[in-house]
Amino acid sequence: MSVRSNILAMSGYVPGEQLNDADIVKLNTNENPYPPSPMVFHAIREALTGDKLRKYPQPMGDHFRKAAGQVLGVDPDGILIGNGSDDLLTILTRTFVPEGGLIASPTPSYILYRNLAEIQGSRFETVRFDESWKLPSPWPIRGANLTFLPNPNSPSGTALTPAELERFMAEVAGPVVCDEAYGDFCDWNGLLLAKSSPNVIVTRSLSKSYSLAGIRFGFAVAQPQVVRQMLKVKDSYNCDVLSLAAATAAIEDQDYFRSVKAKIVATRGRMEVELSRLGFTVTPSTANFVWCRRSDRPLKPIAEELKARKILVRYMNYDGYDGLRISVGSDAEIDKLLAALAAIL
Repeated sequence: MSVRSNILAMSGYVPGEQLNDADIVKLNTNENPYPPSPMVFHAIREALTGDKLRKYPQPMGDHFRKAAGQVLGVDPDGILIGNGSDDLLTILTRTFVPEGGLIASPTPSYILYRNLAEIQGSRFETVRFDESWKLPSPWPIRGANLTFLPNPNSPSGTALTPAELERFMAEVAGPVVCDEAYGDFCDWNGLLLAKSSPNVIVTRSLSKSYSLAGIRFGFAVAQPQVVRQMLKVKDSYNCDVLSLAAATAAIEDQDYFRSVKAKIVATRGRMEVELSRLGFTVTPSTANFVWCRRSDRPLKPIAEELKARKILVRYMNYDGYDGLRISVGSDAEIDKLLAALAAIL
């Protein structure tokens, strides 16, 4: 068996640990602590009736695109559905990046970007955020076939301001993916830039803000002529009947979405205050997680001790720059976390 040399050489992406026992407080993979909209359960039950599962789903997800277009104020023809936003990132890489091409990204950030470059057989270059999580201007990497900009960023939870975002897009002078997996928790986004520029593509996920991590659904927003090219790359039926029904119902229930977002933002603020009181250096977040560090003691043993107490957080290490990324859970879950940290420290 002959495996491609670039696949043999890569280590592969490792998802966050999935321990889903009922007594586990799971704060390591940025899932939403609240259930999906009641409309989602109704839509799934409807999808299970009749002969809907016997037939192929809509290949373009027309009902979802129409609903999302109305909610976001974008042309439905400029929306492409995906099996989670990672599927969209893969489609974009295959659409824009030739073998031996160049992908660029800030760092520390989403480590999947490097894996996508390795799979494609392309080069990967990064630009480091400064200590305030800002990027240099002008952007130093020219000629990239594709630039990934996570906004808000993981693990920091920070986001470029609208002015910084617009300046960045102008400086890159090539296709830019504004990866907004956590964009619904921020007060601004790149949708206007995607509507006005053929070089900007926004990707979104329903895993975090709409509580559909188990469904696997995401979408991209770009100008229709860009979506038409991406369509040539995507699988014919990359989203199934149940995910399309759930996603459409979820995005239509904006009242429920706003109520859940308000709870998460409020708990996020409480986490930042309390973690700071416990001696952590906390980066103000615009996402549904908090990035915290310490200089007085190692962080990995803290994460391991929390796991022993059945509380999962994400210890992350970027070539010596490490920290704990802690998802915003329910208030009861965060109470358990804070009590455990107080005991450990």
